[in-house]
Amino acid sequence: MAQNDSLSEFLQTAVEAAKRAGEIIREGFYQTKHVEHKGLVDLVTETDKACEDLIFNYLKQQHPSHKFIGEETTAACGITELTDEPTWIVDPLDGTTNFVHGFPFVCISIGLTIGKVPTVGVVYNPIMEELFTGVHGKGAFLNGKPIKVSSQSELVKSLLATEAGTKRDKSTVDATTNRINSLLFKVRSLRMTGSCALNLCGIACGRTDLFYETGYGGPWDVAGGAVIVKEAGGIVYDPSGKDFDITSQRVAASNPLLKEAFVEVLQQSE
Repeated sequence: MAQNDSLSEFLQTAVEAAKRAGEIIREGFYQTKHVEHKGLVDLVTETDKACEDLIFNYLKQQHPSHKFIGEETTAACGITELTDEPTWIVDPLDGTTNFVHGFPFVCISIGLTIGKVPTVGVVYNPIMEELFTGVHGKGAFLNGKPIKVSSQSELVKSLLATEAGTKRDKSTVDATTNRINSLLFKVRSLRMTGSCALNLCGIACGRTDLFYETGYGGPWDVAGGAVIVKEAGGIVYDPSGKDFDITSQRVAASNPLLKEAFVEVLQQSE
């Protein structure tokens, strides 16, 4: 299959783009502490934008015929139309709030879909120097070493990751915290790290056992991580238990042993 060669080439392109953008984030990450006179949010959007420009320019240079969807660009154009064409889906800086606070869970997420299927994934945390990669059918890696999901089969011994989300209206917050409240009786403990892409990678390398999130930004949060989870032997699905839809803003992930029980408690916690 000739596609194999091109897939490893696509992976190399994505890794190179992520590493170049990582330098910008690393610089900005350690500078933020000294920028009092300027709105921190301004700084972040500048870093965001600079990273996205760098990544897209590099990818376009290497693969001019491919399509592109990115957090900043789509937010600006208001469209996320995913076609069967090879499409790069990029979050130039996932974990913006972490970035502002100097909390080291920030990353660049790059995913490539072919025929709407996530096929190549790269998630790079330049502060902790962790590079997660996955290619359809080729396994998942952290800094070049193979990774796999946990073998935990009991919910009660599982570590759950989720996020509080960005909305602060009472009904959303109540729904979110009530759900967490009921889940805390079913699992060992809970983590909120502030990055959807890194939460998926946590599942892939077995740091966490369960993850769900609803209402995150868009396909750029999950396109890279979804490949990495699957290639690490995990599964990505809708919190209802249905098939995962990359455009739905609903995701759950775990090892295969926990899926049924996890979906069940997620349904109970609705």
